[in-house]
Amino acid sequence: MAFAIKAPIADPGAEVFEFPAHRTMYGGKRIAAGDRLFLFASERAGGRGLFARGIVTGAEPLPRTPGVARQTPRVHLRVRRTALAVRPLGRAELPRRSDWSDGSPAAEIDFKFYRQGTDKIVGLSDAAAAFLDGFFR
Repeated sequence: MAFAIKAPIADPGAEVFEFPAHRTMYGGKRIAAGDRLFLFASERAGGRGLFARGIVTGAEPLPRTPGVARQTPRVHLRVRRTALAVRPLGRAELPRRSDWSDGSPAAEIDFKFYRQGTDKIVGLSDAAAAFLDGFFR
């Protein structure tokens, strides 16, 4: 399965990335070593959106905090970069929409990452992963 992460990225040119205690949504908690991951540099932290693709080399779910009723599952993630994007894809490149139900891969990305601005790991459909693959050689 393919996943995507939106996070603050200090060094987009790095070969290896580590994301401690990163929140998951939309199936992101099922991420595991060997999965394909698309990396988005969070625009809220000065990034420009999709910049790389990688392979998950380690994924450990973190235990829930006792006594807290509502918790977003979190994962400690390690990723090895395999490719750099050849063109940008961020909020500015996606069409503005208020209806995310058209079924397009762009609508899926927009909904999962930009409807709610939090940084997160999300699961992707095959169509969304194929769409994102188009940003790489």
